[in-house]
Amino acid sequence: MNNYFHSVTLDENKCRGCTNCIKRCPTEAIRVRKSKARIINERCIDCGECIRICPYHAKKAITDPFDAINNFQYKIALPAPAFYSQFKPSSPRDKILNALIGVGFDDVFEVAKAAEIVTCATRDFIAKNKYPRPLISSACPAIVRLIQVRFPSLLDNLVPLDSPMELAAKMAKQAAAKKTGMDFSQIGTFFITPCAAKMTSIRSPYGKNKSMVDGAISIKEIYLKVLQKLNSQNLKQLIQAGSDGISWALSGGEAGLLNVDNYLSVDGIHNVITILEEVENERLEDVDFIEALACTGGCLGGPLNVENVYVANTQLKQHINMAKKYNNTICVNDSNEYEYLRWTQSVEHKSILMLDDDLDEAMKKLETLERIYEQLPGLDCGACGAPSCRALSEDIVRGNADETDCVFKLREKVRTLARQMIELEAKMPPVLDKEGNINKEE
Repeated sequence: MNNYFHSVTLDENKCRGCTNCIKRCPTEAIRVRKSKARIINERCIDCGECIRICPYHAKKAITDPFDAINNFQYKIALPAPAFYSQFKPSSPRDKILNALIGVGFDDVFEVAKAAEIVTCATRDFIAKNKYPRPLISSACPAIVRLIQVRFPSLLDNLVPLDSPMELAAKMAKQAAAKKTGMDFSQIGTFFITPCAAKMTSIRSPYGKNKSMVDGAISIKEIYLKVLQKLNSQNLKQLIQAGSDGISWALSGGEAGLLNVDNYLSVDGIHNVITILEEVENERLEDVDFIEALACTGGCLGGPLNVENVYVANTQLKQHINMAKKYNNTICVNDSNEYEYLRWTQSVEHKSILMLDDDLDEAMKKLETLERIYEQLPGLDCGACGAPSCRALSEDIVRGNADETDCVFKLREKVRTLARQMIELEAKMPPVLDKEGNINKEE
């Protein structure tokens, strides 16, 4: 757990110690201590919600600098489908892809093309495998991490297939190796990402030992560079994907292609949590497939995008309409064709609630936690620097907080001390008591 990479970090110089982030974090991964936010690594799923909500821009995502592409002899850009939404339809996709060549890449492989293949593989998996219902998309890494830390009973519901990003990197490297004769180690694949979670899934992949992607460059960093190259006249034929693959950037874009009648699309991390709670409580047994995306509006709402999510939505739909003439992906009926997409490792539960390695000691601490929690006001005001009274109780048991961090408990303590001081002030030592009877016998 200590070696787990996190792309969401804190800039302490900008942090003002407000409680906006602790109230919005879906896994209670943030505390405010000594007027600065602190991110608990074990709890963080890199969803980027704190980046979006922080008014002081104190939360930031670690992505690769653009110059990182120069570490490889052959450099391939992997633009996310959401990347096209950042540009007006007057800048068609062929110009956007060629602009990536113009800024320094040797080749481009559309992640949207890989998305079309993953769609075929998912259809095949649904048709030919028994699985717990509902099946949950594993394309959004923040959702996979959320299930790992908060909904472990739903791990078997995840689609056990590589994401379009991973498949795109693999296909791009294979094509480049065949074309150039280079080894994979000389070929660099870089995902143009709208979110921080993709960077985390590259450095700490799930379902496999090592990611085929060599880095992630944020859309914010590369946007202006591409914008300056959009008017290039010598256009290469780089388009590979049709409208189906590009539609993955929209909420519902994946699920709507699966030929499943009973599917549900949900976006926004807190909305996703509500739905997953329903699944965990067995209230959605009639649903066959759930597409869950951490960002509101799908990948178009990623915190590393440039364009407003609603403007991006309109622009992407126009790009989708223009891409319909490229729809040429044909799904095959042989399941063996998609075997290379299956996860090679199971995705395991990441425990964040363990109070102690020793079970007996953990049970004692849990009893203490419950007792402390019952004594707290239950207002979940966040003034203590924890998101809820229960979270504060856990922090106290772990030794990371004190009961008087709660302003209500502190006020009670101050009142008690004040009352005791008044009582003590009224009790004078006999030798100083002028009205006392200590010398009457004399």
